Amino acid sequence: MTDNDSQTFGRLPATDAERSVAGRPTRAAVVDWWTDRFGVPRTIFESYTLWEKGAGKVWALPFDPGAPVPVEALGLTVLRTRQEHWKPTTIAAQRFGREATRNVLRLDERDQAAAFLAGEEQEIAWDGDWGYVIAAHELTGRLEPIGVGLYTYGTLQSMVPKGRRREF
Repeated sequence: MTDNDSQTFGRLPATDAERSVAGRPTRAAVVDWWTDRFGVPRTIFESYTLWEKGAGKVWALPFDPGAPVPVEALGLTVLRTRQEHWKPTTIAAQRFGREATRNVLRLDERDQAAAFLAGEEQEIAWDGDWGYVIAAHELTGRLEPIGVGLYTYGTLQSMVPKGRRREF
């Protein structure tokens, strides 16, 4: 396959040398990004195959179906890559965020976590990197990822999709 087919899941090439679809990220680049940005161990991705459907939506699947697959959805969307800055998805932050050791913005106050989950923007002092972060809150003694936020200029903007937002 040399063209990007928006109706088919195409496997990510392992390296640049194996790329046949222009612009398609490599498996190595995606795993490196999760490791470099969030400190998620590479071993987490060993049991997943990575696929692209459409322009830049990367999906993870915990098994290998073999060849490209012509279905509507398969596995979980983990990353959007064909834009200026790669953006993790909420579901990926919730699935892989427990393993993250970097760029996890801890929302210690219940009202901060509630505002984030409701999709609100809020001012928060944080000394971590700017950009996409995993917002998390402690529940029953464990830090749980809520979703993806965009942190810039002392402001945390919730990226929780409108359909997943909740008010408490």
